[in-house]
Amino acid sequence: MTLVAFGAMAQTRSEALLWPDGAPVVSSNPADTAKVFIYLPNADKATGRAVVICPGGGYSHLAMDHEGKDWAGFFNDQGIAVVVLKYRMPHGNLNVPVSDAEEAVRMVRRHAAEWHVNPADVGIMGSSAGGHLASTVATHAADDARPDFQILFYPVVTMDPQNTHKGSHDNFLGNQRDGAQLKALEQQYSGERQVSARTPRAWIALSDDDRVVPPINGTAYYLSLTINHIPASLHVYPSGGHGWGSRMGFKYHVEMLAELKSWLRSF
Repeated sequence: MTLVAFGAMAQTRSEALLWPDGAPVVSSNPADTAKVFIYLPNADKATGRAVVICPGGGYSHLAMDHEGKDWAGFFNDQGIAVVVLKYRMPHGNLNVPVSDAEEAVRMVRRHAAEWHVNPADVGIMGSSAGGHLASTVATHAADDARPDFQILFYPVVTMDPQNTHKGSHDNFLGNQRDGAQLKALEQQYSGERQVSARTPRAWIALSDDDRVVPPINGTAYYLSLTINHIPASLHVYPSGGHGWGSRMGFKYHVEMLAELKSWLRSF
């Protein structure tokens, strides 16, 4: 029954351009357009909570289905509105995807009344490189774009060359910068170094045998959150590797859904 419920269709789906009047941060690829896919639960079931989802893909492409759209039924079944973000790739300009993610959070708050959302209960979720984007917004954004909670699956968090995912690092920061500038950006965009008292609560899940994104990315972020007295929940599964997302083939799929649902009910 859990597996059937997970696959349930979302109630209301629509699609919109994120920047209908043009993005203020211009991408080097004019054909790369930011969009949102909006899934709303029935109004009588809506809890007022919403989540913006940032799929992963190493900042070179996006896993829009199993790390994005396929999650809509799970959240809608709990009365949670979902906005799946197709963000633009950075091509070395990190402000491109960051501005997209921040605007997606703002968009939800602007449409709060229409979408039956509480503007003080808007979260962000990300997988892999999308987890880096989500945690970056959670630790850097101004109040109007700062989420109220974060959900991270096997996230890239650090830009420290020893522990990061190299593809995400190079695509996000660019590989043409000089040493001093690059080192400063690596520190600025390592989420575990940027946690403060204003960082929202977090749920983090990963596999111990992840050979793509080292588990220390998620565990170091969890440690930093706890040091700063931010409520956080860490779930390390014995196996599964990287990139399982919503796929039912993940050995701990049922447990993971139950743990995430319990956490969402805890606040």
